[in-house]
Amino acid sequence: MPTTFRFLIRLALLGALAAGAIYALATYIEPTPEPVSVRIAPERFDQ
Repeated sequence: MPTTFRFLIRLALLGALAAGAIYALATYIEPTPEPVSVRIAPERFDQ
């Protein structure tokens, strides 16, 4: 039982670290907007 408990505690700590990293990335990093353009060949319009 203690081994299972230690495993669950470590799993919870790893999950908390991952959630914290995702939160920090979502909060502190601002994406730079860039224009998106995709060229479509004229042959594809005739379908």
